[in-house]
Order: sequence, then C-alpha cells, then structure tokens
Amino acid sequence: MQRYELDPEFEARYEWTRGPTHLLEEADPKTTAHLVIDMQNGFLRPGALLETPPAREVVPQINAISSALRAAGGMVAFTRFAYDPTEKAWDAFYRRFLNPVRSSAQQEAFGPDAHDLQLWDGLDIDPSDLVVDKTRFSAFIMGTCDMHEILQERGIRTLIISGTMTNCCCDSTARDAMQYGYDVVFAADATGTVSKTEQDAAVLNMALLFAEVANTEDIVSAFTR
Repeated sequence: MQRYELDPEFEARYEWTRGPTHLLEEADPKTTAHLVIDMQNGFLRPGALLETPPAREVVPQINAISSALRAAGGMVAFTRFAYDPTEKAWDAFYRRFLNPVRSSAQQEAFGPDAHDLQLWDGLDIDPSDLVVDKTRFSAFIMGTCDMHEILQERGIRTLIISGTMTNCCCDSTARDAMQYGYDVVFAADATGTVSKTEQDAAVLNMALLFAEVANTEDIVSAFTR
C-alpha cells in the first residue's frame, strides 16, 4: 500500500501553514466515525456514467480504516449519492446545470433502486454500519439527509473522511463538517478522483483550511495502539 504524498510545491505550502498534527493522537474511537463517501457502482463500475477509476484503487485502504475503527469501538457510515424525484430544493442542478441528456441519464443512474445507486461489492460492510442516502454533494447541507443528527445523537466528535470524489462530495462533506465543529481527518490515500491534479488540489485545500490530512497507515495505527 503506497502512501499518498503531496507534490513538493504543495507540501512546502502546507508545512508553512499548519502546525503539528494532533487530531488522530487525541481522537477517542468511541466518539469517532468513519464516513465513507459515495463508493457506489455509479462511480466504481467500469463504464458507469460517473466512473472514477482511482476510486476502485482505494477500496483496500477504506476497508482497513473501517476494520480498525470498528474493532476499537468506533462507528462506520456509508453515504450514497441519490436522486430523489420528489426533492425540489436542488432541482436547478438537474434542470439548468446539466444538459438535458446528462441530466436524464444521471437521474436514472442514481434513482430509487437503481443498480448504480448501490454500494460497491468490494467494500467491507458490517451489519452494524449505517447507510445514509444524500441527494447533494455534502452529507451535512440542510435537507439532504439526517447525517448530522445521527452523529450528534451518538456523541460523535471526530470524523474520518474517505471515498469519492475527492474534490466534490468528500471535499464538500469535510468542509461542512469542520464548520459544524467536528474534528475532521481527511484520508488522502483513501480518497479518489479522476486525476492527480484534482486530487492534489483538493487534499492541499483540506490541509490548509479544513482538516488534518493523514494516510491510512497513520489512521489505522491511531486506533490499534
């Protein structure tokens, strides 16, 4: 398993901005949740509408984090990006942002009971894990799902973010989580998007402003010490 490293020009800016990492050292597994973002057939299946090949490569890392956190007494939750034909709050995305052909295809791909809506079968999913559908990029924006309420009820304070796409739903979820007051750890080598340029830019932005960036090895070690 290869560790994720920022390009040198990005690394220099990160080192200049942030102090020493500490969130993993202080995290209590009983108040920690691993949020696995949108690891669905619609992103991982070869030939899928939103296929993101690098997301398939990070499945082992995601499974390793989930296993370590469960064993330590933490929580694992999977989100699924879904289309809800009854939702009006985000209608403009499908009606105006996407062209009509793409809009129709995406609604069908992620609609109720669609094959591409389902989680990828290579994921390690335990019966105790949660699966939460969200209709927008962030799992925390008002009206998309009840993720925040679920986490609050369970006393969760620290979030580990993994999944796909790094620069879209992972990024959006991490940003909003940090602004809700969660301690956010962004798993750099357990997130994937379509290109290294987009991956590096998203991870750098996380490191500068929103989260502690860590590799799977560091995360697993924190909960098995």
